[in-house]
Amino acid sequence: MRKKNVVLEKVPVTAYAAEGKALARQDGKVIFIEGGVVPGDVVDVRLHKNKKDWAEGKVVNFHVYSDKRVAPFCHHFGTCGGCKWQMMPYSLQLEYKQQQVADHLQRIGKLVLPAMDNILGSAHTEHYRNKLEFTFSNKAYLTNEEIRENNGEIPVKPALGFHVPKLFDKVLDINTCYLMQEPVNLIRNTIRDYAIAHDLTFYDIRQQEGWLRNLVVRLCTTGEIMVNLVIHHEDKANRIALLDHLLQTVPAITTIVYTINPKKNDSIFDLEPVTYFGKGYAEEKLEDFVFKIGPKSFFQTNTYQGEVLYKVTRDFAGLTGSEIVYDLYCGTGSIGIFVSRNARKVVGIELIKEAIDDAKENAARNNVTNAEFFAGDVVDICDDAFFAHHGQPDVIITDPPRAGMHEKLVNKLLEIAAPKIVYVSCNPATQARDLALLDALYTVEKVQPVDMFPHTHHIENVVLLKKRANN
Repeated sequence: MRKKNVVLEKVPVTAYAAEGKALARQDGKVIFIEGGVVPGDVVDVRLHKNKKDWAEGKVVNFHVYSDKRVAPFCHHFGTCGGCKWQMMPYSLQLEYKQQQVADHLQRIGKLVLPAMDNILGSAHTEHYRNKLEFTFSNKAYLTNEEIRENNGEIPVKPALGFHVPKLFDKVLDINTCYLMQEPVNLIRNTIRDYAIAHDLTFYDIRQQEGWLRNLVVRLCTTGEIMVNLVIHHEDKANRIALLDHLLQTVPAITTIVYTINPKKNDSIFDLEPVTYFGKGYAEEKLEDFVFKIGPKSFFQTNTYQGEVLYKVTRDFAGLTGSEIVYDLYCGTGSIGIFVSRNARKVVGIELIKEAIDDAKENAARNNVTNAEFFAGDVVDICDDAFFAHHGQPDVIITDPPRAGMHEKLVNKLLEIAAPKIVYVSCNPATQARDLALLDALYTVEKVQPVDMFPHTHHIENVVLLKKRANN
């Protein structure tokens, strides 16, 4: 059973585990399965990890298809790395996400939990994202079917689309993506078609050469559309011709910026975008709050569910107007500003200075005068002098990245000992780890999963912690 290149035959899929992998058991061994399977499928699995008590593998053949399956709506499904759960009804996706949160909190956190509220599903299961990033490549990924159509030859052609999972140098050319509303497909296809027609070079990640690198499109609920074209080097004549053609073809675009990136990596956070058309940023709304979003700003990727998530956070905080709220990992200040009308004072803290600059501007835009924002590490900033000046927090809101909170910050929260903590997480596994450490002082009072990303295994979760009465 533990030999390499083992294929397990006719394995019944029974459930889902973490990270979107399906689950089966055979001869007492747990099998984690990749490859678009649904509980009820019976499949052959080729193992690529094979341990004593567990194994991982990928489906190589289906014997029986589950009656729970639905037809995927995107023709890129199965090759593209996104929307991997399209073959599952949305109601069933929500069930598995809810179970995933409960499993993590109980198995990793070993926590005593209250009755968990039902997951809040997304009203929009297609066209729900407000931002997408596409990659240019001079070597498109080709499916086996496309290779067969070319008599086994692999033609070299350019692509503008998404990276294929586990292949850093291959990009799937995207025709229609259902993650954003139009005109995102028109924008992408217009740029690709123009570039091909005019022999503009697509980037070669291996050789580190080529002109066109990335395309970032943001579409806000306000109707504003921001396009950021990332190029390897300046080519003024071609840049102007391409961007003018884009504006003529898609006049709904409200601003265009371009970013020159000669580096080996795709990160643009240390680069300066240049405004070509419009005001150089877009505006998004949550309730009646308006937020400026620049080319490098972070903002919740699903505006509709972002508002739902923030409403849960505000509700869990239980603000009456007299509380001092500390907003950790505050980013551009969106959560702190969202709860500000219900608080006496909001103190936002974030490591990235540029995000704090945005937070201050967003507060001013919304006439929020009871919020202050500071750049730095919470562990360093929150000393006795800081508390003496700004006050001890009555409520702490923390919204860390997927890695969760550093143990030093968890210990700092135990030292601060605020009456309430609202922990917003995009990774229930690391959230459970942190909650286990906070259990020394806090009890879990409420748990509310929120689905931000339909057709994926990703899940947000909000937990309300209250300080134990005898501490």
